[in-house]
Amino acid sequence: MNNNGNNNKSLLRFTTAGSVDDGKSTLIGRLLYDSKSIFEDQMDHIRESSKRLGREEVDLSLLTDGLRAEREQGITIDVAYRYFATPARKFIIADTPGHIQYTRNMVTGASTANLAVILIDARKGVVEQTVRHTYISSLLRINHIVFCINKMDMVSFDENRFLTIRAELELLVRKLGIEDAHYIPISAKYGDNVVDPSINMSWYTGMTFLKLIETIDIKHDFLNSAARLPVQTVVLPQSEEYHDYRGYAGRVAGGSFKPGDEITVLPSLLKSKIQSITVFEKSIDIAATGESVTLTLEDQIDISRGDLIAGEGEMPLSGQDIMMMLCWFNERPLRPGARYLVRNNTHETSCIIRSINYRMNIDTLEKEASTESLKMNDIANISIRTSRPIFYDPYIKNRITGSLIIIDEATNETMAAGMIE
Repeated sequence: MNNNGNNNKSLLRFTTAGSVDDGKSTLIGRLLYDSKSIFEDQMDHIRESSKRLGREEVDLSLLTDGLRAEREQGITIDVAYRYFATPARKFIIADTPGHIQYTRNMVTGASTANLAVILIDARKGVVEQTVRHTYISSLLRINHIVFCINKMDMVSFDENRFLTIRAELELLVRKLGIEDAHYIPISAKYGDNVVDPSINMSWYTGMTFLKLIETIDIKHDFLNSAARLPVQTVVLPQSEEYHDYRGYAGRVAGGSFKPGDEITVLPSLLKSKIQSITVFEKSIDIAATGESVTLTLEDQIDISRGDLIAGEGEMPLSGQDIMMMLCWFNERPLRPGARYLVRNNTHETSCIIRSINYRMNIDTLEKEASTESLKMNDIANISIRTSRPIFYDPYIKNRITGSLIIIDEATNETMAAGMIE
């Protein structure tokens, strides 16, 4: 497996989505195989499994279908995460299921992604699931979308078929206001345009799938967000060496922090300066978005889990009346008046559902007037009132501080994910 020992390579997180049998798992298997990112014993296991399942050729989709139930049925039923690296970049892949009833898995897998890969069967073209997954990707503010028109071998590698599908996708992309979209004709089964250019589609002169994900620019995706660190743990070592040490650990949720920066702690509004930043006891000069760090401050102030450290002059919004877009995950419906817990980063409080403002019709992308309840996989706009103020940024500005989850107080189940407007 080629990791090259290089920790300075950028990390790209991408999610795959599409209808059932569109070839998501095969694409990832082909990508790992052709980029030499799998071990020989894994390959032997896949060959044996393919034979046992009566497949004529090696079924590369079995590389990602890790759950036994999936292997028995030949489908993906949960989010499967895979890591691999090339000399150019490191990757984390979230492979999500295609069934409509697993929309929640797509939301889960896509929530941290820089890029969404949406597969389309060249024989079927744009279907309801294509629209649903593209809409969810735009709702989650994924900046880059790659449409892989797969199974081109099944349509005799026909350029006109690809162009027809691409034209339909371009209309959808414009309607949703997606700024960076790419279209690649592929055959995941045989490897055309996945890692190597296709000799069967010489009419396509764009990048292969691997070349595109290796080179797509994600540096600017999080540059403009204000500095944020939700406090996860207060570090108080009980030792003589660190007798007076008090650190605040968490994952940087926006912008960056440097020693000497002035900060404000919420909700107390107390101010201080950053004294040091460490990662595993090693001092660093800057903590960037996505990094898990421990800060120490110049002043001894009262900070606990759930507080938010913000860059001075970059204050978040605060309030108890919150409007958001919501994806409902649970089989038990959501009804106005119901009470839940709401978790925003590390901060938790209770809330009441005030109203369901409208539901999105995913087929037509139209807003439907307020409904009495929401059922599983519905996407809607709702208003809540929290028992205590929460501190947040609009989701459009910060995907971490602008998101929240709704939890059932009795069972502790996650009921929904919300994007604050």
